[in-house]
Amino acid sequence: MHRTIVIAFSTLDGVIEDPDGRDGTLKGGWAFRHGPEFVAGDKFKLGLTLDTGVLLMGRKTWQAFAKLWPNRTDEFSAAMNRIPKLVISHTPIETSTWANSSLLTGDLADAVAAQKAEHDVVVVGSATVVHALAEMDLVDEYRVMIFPDLVGHGTKLFTSKTAPTHLRLISSETAGPTVLMRYEREAR
Repeated sequence: MHRTIVIAFSTLDGVIEDPDGRDGTLKGGWAFRHGPEFVAGDKFKLGLTLDTGVLLMGRKTWQAFAKLWPNRTDEFSAAMNRIPKLVISHTPIETSTWANSSLLTGDLADAVAAQKAEHDVVVVGSATVVHALAEMDLVDEYRVMIFPDLVGHGTKLFTSKTAPTHLRLISSETAGPTVLMRYEREAR
């Protein structure tokens, strides 16, 4: 069985909302304040997963990425454009605007289980999707890049409805002012 991997940029106080400032929130843009080198490329160490896995994201994240990635040609962008992308949306969208995208239909848990039978599922951005999977205890690994910022309020990575889960640290790696923390589920 493959894994469900959540990747997220987070402030030290756990806020994942608006790291790039695109949503125009009062305290958004905190990740980019440190420079583009800390958010560019394969910072989450996905490596071959970008060739063998599938990305899962909500509509808003997909729409933002669909404007960004198709016009880039570097190696990481090419991988982002090649990888299959599943979009969760209650609103109809035209997935043809970003190659290899399709709308996910049906029950989220069933869809993730079906994908995990063949691929690692990487959840990108999409707090609503992350929260739903965490509440159903369907996340196998978290890769969280922590930035040394405290913003006080905003959408957090975990909610009061997150299922209790025991995790173990796989690795921690510093990159400038950030730390990439990787945790995986302990065996059940």
